[in-house]
Amino acid sequence: QVQLVESGGGLVQAGGSLRLSCVASGRTFSNYAMGWFRQAPGKEREFVASISWPAGSTYYPDSVKGRFTISRDNAKNTVYLQMNSLKPEDTAVYYCAARYGPKYIGDTGGDPKTYEYWGQGTQVTVSS
Repeated sequence: QVQLVESGGGLVQAGGSLRLSCVASGRTFSNYAMGWFRQAPGKEREFVASISWPAGSTYYPDSVKGRFTISRDNAKNTVYLQMNSLKPEDTAVYYCAARYGPKYIGDTGGDPKTYEYWGQGTQVTVSS
């Protein structure tokens, strides 16, 4: 089992920045590929960013590319999502997720169904 705990959400004005953190425990963090997803009220869960195993390649949808950055610190068992130039449409609950890395080599990580473990989510609200 892998336990994931997100933090760092909050209320920010449009154009502002937030950094989300997700701390993992329970298994060897460095063996897991990580992703961030978000879900707004009444909408499907949406892919936001992923970082692959073992290369650490990063992937983003066009909606956040150039504004969001995913990174990880294996020594701290933590994955981050730096969000800049935030827009009101970024408002959502943000979730981090983990999947066993060796099982998904070469996969970009955009499909939420492939992730085995999820955090409880952290709310991000961007005001206009």
